[in-house]
Amino acid sequence: MHVRVVTTYKLEDLGREAGVAARTVRYYVQRGLLPAPEFRGKDTTYGEDHLIRLRAIKRLQEAHLPLDDIQARLEGASRAEIERLASGKATIAVPLPPAEPDGPHPYRSPPPRRRDPAVETWQRLELVPGVELFVRTDAGPEARRVAREIQSQYGSIDTKE
Repeated sequence: MHVRVVTTYKLEDLGREAGVAARTVRYYVQRGLLPAPEFRGKDTTYGEDHLIRLRAIKRLQEAHLPLDDIQARLEGASRAEIERLASGKATIAVPLPPAEPDGPHPYRSPPPRRRDPAVETWQRLELVPGVELFVRTDAGPEARRVAREIQSQYGSIDTKE
């Protein structure tokens, strides 16, 4: 016989475990970042999925992602992907800001079509200790050329063409 232990949390306990205020948990539920809890009223409980998701949100916020981007990343993510984010085992790639209003930046490719951020993969290139460059693995030849130029200034790192 297999017994599965289900952990539940009251609102304050969940907030304490995740390192956020109870009102933040309520706000995330209202905003759609967290699913609604199982029960309402004084018997409302939250589960392990809520805790994992809160930890992933916190980690994405530490990477300076806005809540809209966080919500988009989590919407299509599997539980395993959210667990990797929450545990710190996933690399969080932050895209470049959009081009300036007066025209595209001369070293940036045109913005790519909107992709599902949960399935994007990036290659991390350490230029010097403390400075990293992220290149999406499906980047075009122009982006790879620019990455190679930057690397040539700071050392030899293989970009795997």
